[in-house]
Amino acid sequence: MKFDAKQGFEIVTGAILVQNTTWRNAERALANMHAEGIWGYKAVQKTTESKLAAVIRSSGYHNAKAKKLKAFAKTITCKYNNDDEILFAHPLPELRRQLLSIYGIGNETADDIILYAAKKPSFIIDTYTRRIVDRLGWEVSGNTYQDYQRVFSNNLEANVKVWGEFHAQLDIHATQVCLKVKPLCGECVLTDICPTSRQ
Repeated sequence: MKFDAKQGFEIVTGAILVQNTTWRNAERALANMHAEGIWGYKAVQKTTESKLAAVIRSSGYHNAKAKKLKAFAKTITCKYNNDDEILFAHPLPELRRQLLSIYGIGNETADDIILYAAKKPSFIIDTYTRRIVDRLGWEVSGNTYQDYQRVFSNNLEANVKVWGEFHAQLDIHATQVCLKVKPLCGECVLTDICPTSRQ
């Protein structure tokens, strides 16, 4: 789906809309926003929370997500002169801190924005990645988001393009093969290194 707007806005909005739902549902909500002319941080800022919630209903948790979208839009329009590139220009640690200070932005959403919008290397950990790591039996020093993230950041050269593609491939593998309840081990390309497939 291609829209006539700055890519940063679309990525940020998509990262919020996809929380706790599928990309298909988030994409439908993005299309609805575009069709309604709610496209860009200023447009989100000017739209009432109730109208925005109605437009993004397909993404689920639409009331909460409308509030999150408006919080992000307010930050960009008021603090960064409606230019997300000013935010994205911060060094990675400060960018992460700034993002996490915005209502509704947690670790995963922050890393989505850092990697895909700001183009800085920060490996995204989601439920799918955790599932694959656990089933492969990789050693993780703890159970926090950062513990899982270090498995990748400590062992892979920082590369925005590679990390973005790797994250996407992990998600595809988890949704099509390494399923939550009954993994399709017979179709898996990782069976040689996966102890779960031999159980």
